Amino acid sequence: MKVLFLSAWYPHRYDAMWGLFVRKHAEAVSRFADVCVLYLFADENVRQFDIVEQTTNSVREVYVYYPFTNKPVLRPLTKAIGYVRAFWRGFAVVRQNFGLPDVAQANVLTRSGVLAYWLKRRFSIPYIIVEHWTRYLPQNFNYKGIARKIMTRICIKNASCVLAVSNMLRTAMQNCGLNNGNFQIIDNVVDDFFYEAQKSNTEHRFRFLHISCFEEPHKNVKGILNATKQLLQQRADFELVLIGTGQDWQEVVRYAKELELPDDVLRFVGEQTPAEVCRYFTESDTLVMFSRYETAGITFCESWATGTPVISTSVGIIPDCLSDTNGVLVAMEDESDLCSKMSWMIDNHKHFNADEVRQTAQRFTYENVGKRLYDIYCQALKNG
Repeated sequence: MKVLFLSAWYPHRYDAMWGLFVRKHAEAVSRFADVCVLYLFADENVRQFDIVEQTTNSVREVYVYYPFTNKPVLRPLTKAIGYVRAFWRGFAVVRQNFGLPDVAQANVLTRSGVLAYWLKRRFSIPYIIVEHWTRYLPQNFNYKGIARKIMTRICIKNASCVLAVSNMLRTAMQNCGLNNGNFQIIDNVVDDFFYEAQKSNTEHRFRFLHISCFEEPHKNVKGILNATKQLLQQRADFELVLIGTGQDWQEVVRYAKELELPDDVLRFVGEQTPAEVCRYFTESDTLVMFSRYETAGITFCESWATGTPVISTSVGIIPDCLSDTNGVLVAMEDESDLCSKMSWMIDNHKHFNADEVRQTAQRFTYENVGKRLYDIYCQALKNG
């Protein structure tokens, strides 16, 4: 089976992490089918179309970097025209070197869905949709514009299957009037080495681990720091390590200094590779998240895969996956409750069995997610 991925987000030469979860879905599917990804990127650094072909872990990737003007009046029009022209050029390369796909997967609406819809009308290629975007969630609502809503509904209606990465996201999309008779859930993928990692036996203070993109309205890292300050007034037998960078990273670091959190308790270690993140999980006792919203939360999946329990608000996949065997729930925006749960975890973390925690993450393996998507493609082809 030949599967074509179309995505609004995908790792590219300017950002290796952008849409990484889409590449992992492609890699999971590549265990069962031939996969080609066509990614179109508006690039202010090029003056003509730049087509790049490469292969990443058995996935063929065709990038089309296309030019546009920075003049405010013309920018939207030139980007739109460039996008269409980039698709024609990229799809020609796909047809020549990969062949006409049997099925398409549109990742992150709306433009990718429009392309998939056109393929269905032109070549009778069925398509499915996988959505990750937070814009449908009421806490970050950005699903606006008459034209966007009309095209999104058309794409959703004509898809063989629509997949959201959590029940919370599916509900939010349905509340926006996006309905399909085959609306399901698909999990994100966790790299194999997270499952293979062994917890460190080295003696250390109890360690909380936080991983995020440091977008304060989203991740609420300051709330974690406030709870940590409260906890320090009660006990000092712990440390908090924060991984990541982002638009509000400097503001959060400055805020930590204002709280006078000591360096031997609080550590900012910046951006880390996936392998380094895995190592931090093996050396930590609990993942702590205090997000205001998530569509899924790949960090939860990685934490469970390493046998590490979590403390989190009810966001993303937490309502679907959290249980007494893999973590504890904290009330939204309640810093006192977070402080209390952090203290409780220090005293009770040994009650969590790493092997039981890992069981939660079996659904996130390449094999399981890839097979699930492959079965959905088969059904789409059967139904026509």
